[in-house]
Amino acid sequence: MVSIATIGPEGSHAWQAARQYSPEATIRLFPNLVAVFKAFAAGEADLALAPVYNTREGQVKEYSRLVKGLDKGFWMGNIVLPINLSLGTISANEPITMLLGKSGVLRQCEDYITSAYPEATLTSVHDLDGAVREIKAKGLAGHGVIESEEALRTYGLAIRAREIVPHNRTRYAVLGSTPALRTGYDATTMITTPIKDRVGILADILHEFTKRSINLIDLQTETDPQSQKLQFFIEFEGHLSDERVRAAIERIEHQIIEEPGSVRVLGSFPRVDMRVKRIKTFGFIGSGEMSLWFAERLQSEGYETMITGRNSALRPEEMIHQVEVVVICVPISATPATVTEYGPLLAENQGLILLAGEAENVLDTALAHTREGVEVLLVHNLWGPAAATMKDKNVSVVRTVRSGVLSSEFEAFLYKHGAKISLDTPGRHDLLMGVSQKLPTSISVALAMALKDNGIPPEAIGSHATLTSLYSILSMARVHGQNPRTYAEIMATSGQGRRIVQSFAENLNRITRLAESGEIETLCALIEDNRRYLSEPFLKERMQQALAVDATLGRVLSRD
Repeated sequence: MVSIATIGPEGSHAWQAARQYSPEATIRLFPNLVAVFKAFAAGEADLALAPVYNTREGQVKEYSRLVKGLDKGFWMGNIVLPINLSLGTISANEPITMLLGKSGVLRQCEDYITSAYPEATLTSVHDLDGAVREIKAKGLAGHGVIESEEALRTYGLAIRAREIVPHNRTRYAVLGSTPALRTGYDATTMITTPIKDRVGILADILHEFTKRSINLIDLQTETDPQSQKLQFFIEFEGHLSDERVRAAIERIEHQIIEEPGSVRVLGSFPRVDMRVKRIKTFGFIGSGEMSLWFAERLQSEGYETMITGRNSALRPEEMIHQVEVVVICVPISATPATVTEYGPLLAENQGLILLAGEAENVLDTALAHTREGVEVLLVHNLWGPAAATMKDKNVSVVRTVRSGVLSSEFEAFLYKHGAKISLDTPGRHDLLMGVSQKLPTSISVALAMALKDNGIPPEAIGSHATLTSLYSILSMARVHGQNPRTYAEIMATSGQGRRIVQSFAENLNRITRLAESGEIETLCALIEDNRRYLSEPFLKERMQQALAVDATLGRVLSRD
């Protein structure tokens, strides 16, 4: 039978965590973490369980110091446990003058102690069993003990106060002799040896994770007391078997620190999330590439996903009642009809996320065809399924009066993956999409039509193009080189975006008439007026971008 070494007494939170991790295991209890690690290192227990983080106390420094000295074993699992601390004494009503508990427990209770017992003496104990025996033997009625209610009752103490520290949770690490297998939702921890200090070394280490889109979960720096050199303790997403994780560690050890053996991987394990997730499963209506793209990334965050489409065995009406959030991701023109059909099936407290490029009409339809208790959020991602990540990609998020905690959790997912979020109203979204999508698409289609109308062969364009004119030509090629349905739907969207195209057409006619009449001074005045409106900072920044594009295009043209 498996044995687990952890901190006593029986009924303590560490004991409860060990029991939760392996209900059938033999639990060996020790008075402190040093004794737990010694027992595990000596082979007196198969596993060791120790606290590593508490939402009130923060990082448990003792754990990180002890795990550094561990010659064998792997961090292979975690348990997150709600910490319900209570106060007990041998007397039910004697005034309390002294409070005893383990050091971490007392730190978690600082707010309560300051408020309820500001005059009490605090005593941190390593061996709580021995301290309680002494209290009972000497009849110390004014001594209060803080621990779990279960442990206090095991001691035979009277409960004076329950749940004295609300919203308190502790993460426990499980150490074993074999590494954990990859699950797809994993994390890895590593620690460096004491390393020589140099300018930028931490930034260089972090860059190796950033450029591989590896998210950091925790970072600690500590000065080694003997050498006075820095050590880094880093926890990050991914498993040691992942190629990008191995590549990052290899480069940090041999290219950044430049000392073989300077990095020790403590272990990989199923990822644990200290935040409370209200969403377990997302269900997609629409089985296209964008649905699959989002589903894959949600799965990497530990969410379950279901995909339904025209030909899927699972039908949308069957899926909806099995998920917390329904995501509709279908062509723009089909979105209102899809919402009308399936929106009424959503129950109170479910969420509806609309991955759509049109806001006003779609949201009006969604709010009209779902119950009042259904959350509604629109998300317009300005990238396609060919994108490797959403880092630094633009996304428009349109909240509604019914956007709540489920919507916020999805926004947090976007933010975590590096998306640049713009919070828009429905009208503002559609108006700006008129500028960034509807108008450029319309211009590209009209330009191709003009080439055809005037008998200009495509191969003749390049020989007479300037770097500036290449922008519109490249845009035209991009639009016509991909799925025409996508761009036809962009041009056909309703809402405020139509104003942009109409305004452009009117202004194009105006400047065309002025140009044909040779009114150069009037045209100059229009350009100067536009310049003042656009502002110098805007023009300067965009000119820098344009020059960078020109340099790239120039290199490409020279190779051709």
